[in-house]
Amino acid sequence: MKAVFVATVALGAVGAVFGVLGVLISGWERPPVDTKQVGFRGVGMEQVTNPREEAKLIAQDQLPEPQFPVDPGSEPASEVYQNVQVLGDLGVDEFIRLMAAITEWVSPEQGCAYCHSEDEEFSSDSLHTKVVARRMIEMTRHINANWQTHVGQTGVTCLSCHRGQPVPQNVWFTDHGPPQALGMAADRDGQNLAGAAVGSTSLPFDPFTPFLSNDGTIRVASTQALPAGSDRNIKQTESTYGLMIHMSEALGVNCTFCHNSRSFFDWEQSPPQRVTAWHGIRLARELNNEFLDPLTDVFPDNRLGPLGDVAKINCATCHNGASKPFLGISMLPDYPELRE
Repeated sequence: MKAVFVATVALGAVGAVFGVLGVLISGWERPPVDTKQVGFRGVGMEQVTNPREEAKLIAQDQLPEPQFPVDPGSEPASEVYQNVQVLGDLGVDEFIRLMAAITEWVSPEQGCAYCHSEDEEFSSDSLHTKVVARRMIEMTRHINANWQTHVGQTGVTCLSCHRGQPVPQNVWFTDHGPPQALGMAADRDGQNLAGAAVGSTSLPFDPFTPFLSNDGTIRVASTQALPAGSDRNIKQTESTYGLMIHMSEALGVNCTFCHNSRSFFDWEQSPPQRVTAWHGIRLARELNNEFLDPLTDVFPDNRLGPLGDVAKINCATCHNGASKPFLGISMLPDYPELRE
């Protein structure tokens, strides 16, 4: 009996060692890794990239060939088709061309039937997907018209998020994490759970609800020497770090992409990307609150999260690991209808 016990303990120890090694290896990148200096020498202003991951990003960010151009001078779609609530100002040919592109971007396998019932007129709103798609077109036009502080002249299309899938790969639902123990061990406030959203660290499990739904205060760095400077506590700091880890992974960059290593808090010394990111956080927050959350009652239960909320966006929804989605190439010249 003693021998069996010793053998069991030994096997358990070996398993634990291999488990630790597995965690270490999964977070390790084999060389070569490229480093690009973006600031003064010796101050750590460098961007680190993995050439193998860069090659994957280039491969995944190839744009499809645009639909063939058409004559914009045909009759308005709203006068030819019924129940055209958006894009009705387009000519019929432009309208059909854009519908074909959206089908390719969002539901290439399902085709038109993803939004239009095969048993009813195309004008019917019986499918929730059509109601959602209409609102998403409005959202896309809103971004291109009103959020150039983040998307610039590059803009966005349905492909920016969907990439050939009815549901974008990178979305999030409200999630309090796995069940926790009773007693003092339960008072973890979403921490020490190795959350994937925060790089498998023990930072707060949900970095999105406080900042990309609510308007939580992100800035925690003091602007003067301690102890008189900071009025932020450790909990607030950890939540902010969770969001920063998400942004870093979502864009495939490290901290010095937006911050100056000499002074993280000082805007005047920060790279220009910090301003773009500031607007991006507020863009995501507005879209979640104004466009996505109001659609909660439109979706069937199987498309909602565990707590009954609708899927929402974060930085990874568009960026997919790249600092510039689709290598910064704009599709709007081919689809100007998606500008308001």
